[in-house]
Amino acid sequence: MAGSKAEFEVVIVGGGSSGIATAASLHKREPSLRIAIIEPAAKHYYQPGWTMVGGGVFKAPQTVRDMAAVMPDYVSWISQAATAFEPDKNEVVLEDGSRVGYIFLVVAAGLKLDWDGIEGLSDTLGHNGVTSNYRYDLAPYTWDLVQRTRSGRALFTQPPMPIKCAGAPQKAMYLSCSEWERRGCLKDMDVHFHNAGGVLFGVADYVPALMEYVERYGITLDLNERLTAVDGSAKTATFATEGGTKTVDFDMIHVVPPQTAPDFIKASPLAGEGGWVDVDPATLRHTKFDNVFGLGDCTNTPNAKTAAAARKQAPIVAENLIAAILDKPLPAGYDGYGSCPLTVEHGKIVLAEFGYGGKLLPSFPDWMLDGRKPTRRAWTLKADILPKIYWEAMLKGREWLVKPGKLG
Repeated sequence: MAGSKAEFEVVIVGGGSSGIATAASLHKREPSLRIAIIEPAAKHYYQPGWTMVGGGVFKAPQTVRDMAAVMPDYVSWISQAATAFEPDKNEVVLEDGSRVGYIFLVVAAGLKLDWDGIEGLSDTLGHNGVTSNYRYDLAPYTWDLVQRTRSGRALFTQPPMPIKCAGAPQKAMYLSCSEWERRGCLKDMDVHFHNAGGVLFGVADYVPALMEYVERYGITLDLNERLTAVDGSAKTATFATEGGTKTVDFDMIHVVPPQTAPDFIKASPLAGEGGWVDVDPATLRHTKFDNVFGLGDCTNTPNAKTAAAARKQAPIVAENLIAAILDKPLPAGYDGYGSCPLTVEHGKIVLAEFGYGGKLLPSFPDWMLDGRKPTRRAWTLKADILPKIYWEAMLKGREWLVKPGKLG
């Protein structure tokens, strides 16, 4: 598929939620655009559903479809991995060494789950009571462990920020505790939340509701503790603490791996501090290359890395990119919106919606979701409505509750 420069008017690197949603929003606004998506994966995952798989609510197959089934027919799908960017030449280098030329580039390549960043973890994942909802194949093992475990110590970990969906580590814990409570064995469980950060949740307005469940479930908060090693056969976990290190026995451990920018982005001219794609936080345009935009988990914008953020960002990138094509001022601004449905028990969720600086940005009326309290209506939204919106709206350019903000 390689060839001369400007082979495509727009090349999108990444066929996940951000990439396909952006293609759909661009096509909706200008159907004549020649768009290519570079994506090697054969499967497309609804990753927000994996916590529900780990909680016994969804089955894993509900969260996956063939990439060919969701890839738009109006784009050229380049089924290879991108390995390098050469923005001075307006080219993307593919894994076979060929190149794809573009006029405008959108980087939506996600992030890297660094399983090897924790000593011993890769060798024991899926065995010895070691699991993670951050992998499609492991989320069912989480639910299996929760069902089989009736007593003992359960550890839930959270690495340093940034990570995908900052609430997901807690959701795994609350859903597990909810099931143990339902079965009458919670009193025999010793549950710990080892968080590398210093607070339960980064937006203080939602902490009181979460603390009610921490106390209800008898969870011990071990803050400022970062998981560094797991010995599955010995069933021990080692943590770096403010005072040194400590080793803890476990019967079950749910691990969230450290997360970084993809290696090929880190090594590219597009990378800023930390290796993330360096974009303006409002326009999502690259700070050095005017014909490059970025969105989703791979950028350095200081927002929560969630599917809801990508849903909001895609139309903004589309409007601004088309304005750039026409050599007009960029009209749309991103306010950092991201939502995190904090699942606190089976049937109840606290819907956290916030933007840059932790500013609350509710998009639903208070009567529907009862502010910052757990509700069954929010559970219905998460379990029944949002998956349909993802597959049938977001990936098809139907921009539900995502009217782009205006700059200025």
